[in-house]
Amino acid sequence: MSETPLITTRGLSVGFNIGGSIFGKRILKAVDKVNLDIPLGSFYGIVGESGSGKTTLGRALLKAVPITGGEARYDDGEVSYDLTTLDGSELKDYRKRAQLIFQDPYAALSPRMTVRDIIAEPLEVMGLTKGREETDKRVREIAAKCRLNLEHLRRFPHAFSGGQRQRISIARALVSGPKFIVADESVAALDVSIQADVLNLLKELQSDLGITFMFISHDLSVVAHTCDHVAVMYLGRLVETAPTRAIFEAPRHPYTKALFSAIPSLDPDERGGAQKLEGEIPSPTNQPSGCKFHTRCPHVVDHCRKVEPTLENAGSEHEVACHRWKELLAAMPA
Repeated sequence: MSETPLITTRGLSVGFNIGGSIFGKRILKAVDKVNLDIPLGSFYGIVGESGSGKTTLGRALLKAVPITGGEARYDDGEVSYDLTTLDGSELKDYRKRAQLIFQDPYAALSPRMTVRDIIAEPLEVMGLTKGREETDKRVREIAAKCRLNLEHLRRFPHAFSGGQRQRISIARALVSGPKFIVADESVAALDVSIQADVLNLLKELQSDLGITFMFISHDLSVVAHTCDHVAVMYLGRLVETAPTRAIFEAPRHPYTKALFSAIPSLDPDERGGAQKLEGEIPSPTNQPSGCKFHTRCPHVVDHCRKVEPTLENAGSEHEVACHRWKELLAAMPA
């Protein structure tokens, strides 16, 4: 894995105008001032509760939703694009380099198309091959990498299980030769036994093809197994980022600690230790002042309600946005 960032954002924001009144517009802040560096060749995890902005962040980096503030850049060593202004021929080229694997393998595939046609569609739409023979060759190559055989290419999606359908979706995402893939809850709809098979396939593809994955998930055990680095989102903001081992062994932010404490354990002595968070995540249209987490944090003080924390260094490649993280760390039992 290279330390060179493939994706770099500074103050990245995505807002949606959801109407208004005589008092002005109502803006939903889905992503709010996110600073992110995704290393080339990494498997980068984004975690958080539903409504935290994970999916919107991924779609913004794919130029599937408009970026309304800040900076975002893609640089794979061959080309460099400013994602905030990308359009025209550059956007068409970027579509080849950045792809999405959808969450639901049942809804993502057209029931009227054969597997061959589903995988070949990006090649034909983008004009990446010169004829049917070249297209079929590319389809067969990608199908083999995704553990699909020639017989599968003649069938329709209804003939396949959920795991097989997801492999078809992965093949479709890979066929254009992308450098960057956003996997949005790509194993959440699968049985646990099938999840491991798909995750291992993604890791193999990352290693063989040098792809950079942004892996969005709410399943922390899956993230621990798969990702090199983890970023935790809450209400559109990043509250903590670190290498996977570091953040699972020593989370610094109270929100991260609460999330990780809910991971089921096979050790009966460790069960029942989950930290309960009171209340629901606030509305993105009516965000609290100061620290966004202060309405649910068990360690809140008056300063937290007034001043919004920024990410600060908490160790090697470890960053946390919490006013009291040093104080809370010092208070932990040795």
